[in-house]
Amino acid sequence: MTQDTLNEIEVSVVLPCLNEEEGIASCIKKIKDVFSKENLKGEIIVADNGSTDNSVEIAKNLGAKVVLQPVRGYGAAYLKGIKQARGKYIIIGDADDTYDFYEIPKFIQLLKEGYDLVMGSRFKGKIFKKAMPFSHRFIGNPIITWVFKKLFGTQLSDVLCGMRAFTKSAFEKMNLKCLGMEFGIEMILSALQKNMKIAEIPINYYPRKGKSKLRPFRDAWRYFRFMFLFSPTQLYIFPGIFFTLLGLIILFILVKGPFLFLGHKWDIHMMVLGSLMSLLGFQVLNLGIYAKLFGVREGYLSHDRFTLFLMRKFKVEFGIFLGSLFFIIGFLINLFIFLEWWKNFFGPLYRVREAILALTLMVLGLQMIFSSFFISFLIMENDTRN
Repeated sequence: MTQDTLNEIEVSVVLPCLNEEEGIASCIKKIKDVFSKENLKGEIIVADNGSTDNSVEIAKNLGAKVVLQPVRGYGAAYLKGIKQARGKYIIIGDADDTYDFYEIPKFIQLLKEGYDLVMGSRFKGKIFKKAMPFSHRFIGNPIITWVFKKLFGTQLSDVLCGMRAFTKSAFEKMNLKCLGMEFGIEMILSALQKNMKIAEIPINYYPRKGKSKLRPFRDAWRYFRFMFLFSPTQLYIFPGIFFTLLGLIILFILVKGPFLFLGHKWDIHMMVLGSLMSLLGFQVLNLGIYAKLFGVREGYLSHDRFTLFLMRKFKVEFGIFLGSLFFIIGFLINLFIFLEWWKNFFGPLYRVREAILALTLMVLGLQMIFSSFFISFLIMENDTRN
C-alpha cells in the first residue's frame, strides 16, 4: 500500500460561508468529532463568499481549509469549495449550525450502499422551535416541494434541504452551473435526468446562529422560475396545445353562424377571441418545442418520448407541406370572398366569419413553415444523417 493510499481522503465536508462567525466553530467541531469517532480520513473545506467578520480566522484556527470565492452566490461558493474537495464522498451543509453534522455517518452509509445522492429531510425529522419561520415551514417549502414533485415526478419531501451528500464521481457527472440559490434544485434535477440513485433520510433542524441571508420572496421566485425553465412541456407545450385546439374549435363552430351556449349567443367577438387563442397557443407550442430540443441538445434536459419522436421522425418537408396546406386553404377562402365582392361590384360584404377563419389559417400555415425550418436546425445532426 502506497503512502498516497494511506493519506487518501475519504470524506470531504464543504461549508459555504458568509459572515458565520457565530455558528461555524460549532459546525467544524462536530465534523471533527465525527471524523475521530468513525475513524474517517476527512477534510473540512470552508468556501468563503466574502465574509467581513471573523469567520475565516475561526475556520483556519480550527484546522479547516479555507478557499475564497469572490463571485457572490450560494452556488458559486459550493462550486468553488467542491472543486477543491479530494474526498470520495462529499457532505454539504450550511455553516450556521442549523444542521446536525453528527448525522454524517447516516449519509455516508447510504453512499457506500450505492446511492449517488442522499438528501436530508427536515420534514421527516424534527424541526426544533424557532428553527424555521411559520411561512417557510407551512407555506414556502411545502409549496415549492409540491410543485417540484408534480413537475419532475419525484417523491422527495424536502427539495430545499441544504444538508446532503453525494459521491465525487456523481457530482462531476452532474455538471452543475448555477451560482445562486437554484444550485440545490439544479443538483436534484441533474441527478434525476441522469438516472442517479437518490435516497432521503430524516434529519433534525435547529435554530440558526447568526443573521439569515435568505430573502424569502425573491428566493421563492427564483426557485419557481428555475423549475419551470426546466419544464418546457408544462410551461409551453401543454398550454400551447390546449389553447390552439380550443381556439380552432371555437372558430369552426362559429364560422357557420351564432352559437347558443350556456344561455348566451356567442358570435363574432368570440370568433376573434378564438383566432387570438389559436395563434398565441400555436406560438407558445412552438416555443416549447424549441426550448425542449435546445435543452436536450445542450445537455440541460434528457430525452423523452416526445423529443425522441421528433429526432427520428420529423422532416422539414412535412412541416412545409402541412403549413402550405393551411396557408392555401386560408388563401382560397379569401379568394372566394374577393370574387364574391367583385361579382357584387365591390358593394357591401358580409363575410367577416370566413375572413377571420382565413386569416387564422394563413398565419398558422406561415408559422408552421418557418417553425419547421428552425426545428430542423435544432435537430440538424440527426436530420442530415437521413
